[in-house]
Amino acid sequence: MRIFVLLFIFLSFIINSPAYAGIKLKIAGLDGELKKNVNLYLKTIPETEYALNSSFKERLSSKINLALNALGYYHPEIQFEGKGDKLTIRIKPGPAMIVSFLDVKILGEAEKDKDFILLVQQSGLKKGGRLRHDDYDNLKAKINTLALEKGYFKGAFEQSRIEVSPPTNQARIVLHYQSGNRYKFGSTVISGSQIETERVLSMETYTAGEPYRMRQISGFSQNLMSTNWFSSVIIQPDFSQLDETTELPVNVTVTPASKNQLETGIGYSTDVGIRGSLSWTKPWLNAKGHSFTSDFSLSTPEQSITAGYKIPLRDALNEYYLIQYGLKKEDNLDTQSIASNLSLERHWLQDKGWNKTLFIHYLIENYEQGVLDDVGQFVLPGGTLSRTRARLGANQLITWGDEQSLTLEYGNQTLLSETDLLRLQAGTSWIRSYGKNHRGILRLSAGANLAKDFTRVAPSLRFFAGGDNSIRGYNYESISPTDSSGALTGAKYLATSSIEYQNRLFGKWWGALFYDYGDAFNDQPDWKRGTGFGIRWISPLGPLRIDFAWGLESDPGDQFKIHFTLGPEL
Repeated sequence: MRIFVLLFIFLSFIINSPAYAGIKLKIAGLDGELKKNVNLYLKTIPETEYALNSSFKERLSSKINLALNALGYYHPEIQFEGKGDKLTIRIKPGPAMIVSFLDVKILGEAEKDKDFILLVQQSGLKKGGRLRHDDYDNLKAKINTLALEKGYFKGAFEQSRIEVSPPTNQARIVLHYQSGNRYKFGSTVISGSQIETERVLSMETYTAGEPYRMRQISGFSQNLMSTNWFSSVIIQPDFSQLDETTELPVNVTVTPASKNQLETGIGYSTDVGIRGSLSWTKPWLNAKGHSFTSDFSLSTPEQSITAGYKIPLRDALNEYYLIQYGLKKEDNLDTQSIASNLSLERHWLQDKGWNKTLFIHYLIENYEQGVLDDVGQFVLPGGTLSRTRARLGANQLITWGDEQSLTLEYGNQTLLSETDLLRLQAGTSWIRSYGKNHRGILRLSAGANLAKDFTRVAPSLRFFAGGDNSIRGYNYESISPTDSSGALTGAKYLATSSIEYQNRLFGKWWGALFYDYGDAFNDQPDWKRGTGFGIRWISPLGPLRIDFAWGLESDPGDQFKIHFTLGPEL
């Protein structure tokens, strides 16, 4: 008897179970956004609950009605056709619900606010148009968001409703928003800062008495984090004052960054092989926000150490002095040198992202290059104008960007330089995308050493071409004039260009085709060409690039090169 009872329960479960493995649904009679919205609603039902019984069909009908109601269709005709493991749902949406009455009002101080007026105009709601619940819901949400962003903190909806009449296919919409008064910025109160209040306030993006905007709060926070003085920044209006004043104090709470920060790194490129690095930073040294940085870099052809002391000025984020010392040892091809460089720099970050720098460099370089064995000394005042812009897409890949740089420096023999020297360098790079699968990169660079006696110019001031980021298909800095011994000497002039097309293969993987052209020369250029293809992988550390390149003017047997680099493109 017990066995029969268990068998009866098991059979009852099988008969009444709504789940039929393998049943597939098909929507017929709809297309476009109607079909898309129905599919979204039906996806909320797990496939394990699909069935062919009447209760499941009623459940489907309920979901379909909700999906079509949201887009203004209240009279759908739904039919089910079951065959084998397939359930076809034929749907006729019927006539659309029309908005016969529309009453949207912004009241209070926001009534004349251009942003609110534009928001209502672009909402998609209009008398005589099809009712769409998403347009109504989106407008309500955007009004609330805009109110908070612009400081209407006491705003509220006095009326908000949709009235539908299915028999007449007409709808009435009433939406009244009372904004109240717009609040303004009050005084800023700083707490937790180890930096002078005046320097922190120099990075404010608003002034007391201005109408409130959330984006200005975000801009101030971003400015403070950009200094590296603080490990955290919290900025918020004092909402406890809402009932007492329309000028809200702004509370800024910061946490000092660690006094000492160490960072190590390792990388590889075919130009210099394996490279290790170590940096030590003191992001703040005193209440005035002075900072110290030092970097050590080690690779087979180059070893360098630099140390810098930064002194921010009244506009602490955009203006500062930098005192920097660098020592670099190089042993590459026909050049061996030890260069010591002391510089004093004055920086300005100007409008539209342009960075202007005035500097004076003191260079002493002990070198052997071909037949030359000498010590060079130069005092080079000059300036640089540069800008970098970039927009990031998915996976932190630059979809649009460019950079420009122009440097001019001058040395005079009467002012401790080996010879009179006017040195010019210019470069630009452009990245543009078409759709999600196509990118183009263009790079141009040029340089000139106008020297009274070029033989006195130190190797670090001369120009070389060739390598991963120059003309591919040639060894690193292997393109240069030579002396009587055949050794590379570096050039008076430099002109290089590169054009590259990239196409997404799948996911984070891209293919590339490129063509490089240029030379480093003294009198007349002997143009070098490099071409080939490559693979790109968008890694967390930046694009990893592998290029297979042919130097078309290389010596026979030395034309093919593989270039490997990892790091930012701008």
